[in-house]
Amino acid sequence: MKLTLTLLSLFLLAWFAAAADTQTFSTSAGPVKITPLFHASTLIEAGGKTIYLDPAKPAKLSDLPKADLILITDIHGDHMDPSSIATVSKSGTEIIAAPAVTKTVTNATPLANGQSKSWQGWTIEAIPAYNLKRGPEPGKLFHDKGRGNGYVLTYGGKRFYFSGDTEGVPEMRALKNIDVAFVCMNLPYTMPPEEAADAVKAFHPKIVIPYHYRGSDLSVFKKGLEGTGIEVRELNWYPQ
Repeated sequence: MKLTLTLLSLFLLAWFAAAADTQTFSTSAGPVKITPLFHASTLIEAGGKTIYLDPAKPAKLSDLPKADLILITDIHGDHMDPSSIATVSKSGTEIIAAPAVTKTVTNATPLANGQSKSWQGWTIEAIPAYNLKRGPEPGKLFHDKGRGNGYVLTYGGKRFYFSGDTEGVPEMRALKNIDVAFVCMNLPYTMPPEEAADAVKAFHPKIVIPYHYRGSDLSVFKKGLEGTGIEVRELNWYPQ
């Protein structure tokens, strides 16, 4: 009995910690709730629909609502995890992914860089996500141009950007009218916080939320945006 109560208490603590970091954004079509799960894994809820971005271990998914839509950015295991996709899927779940992902997740609909798609009141735009200079060895990049997607998701007039794995590429810097940006930073795979801040200044979202930041110093990112008028919100993407 004591063990059961202890496990229940731990579950509730984890649930309340996640709930405390849930962000709610008003739109003309109703509220959008966005909850950090782990690293890049994100839960989005709006209009009675449930969307997951990059559901992957070790995010705790089994007790969460099933997905109406799953979006996948890239082929790496912290973004594309077939077992986690299965955990959150139900009959009728739709999956939209970068074309390279569909070689593994064969029931996904491909959406290539520069393409867009409408879904249940959302507009989904695939934004290029890639490295400019960082790679495992000279002449190779961690993320080649054209393979991975970031996404701009528009709902009720609000535009939400999720960067995926990328450096501060021209396509990010050229974004317009972004209300909320979720921007990655971690070395050696994407970019350091000061580079991320410089890229964010270029497209100037109203709010920026660091994600996919394991090991990065977020204070450097915040300092790089001081005086810009961009609100920085820090959420807990790495619950214990």
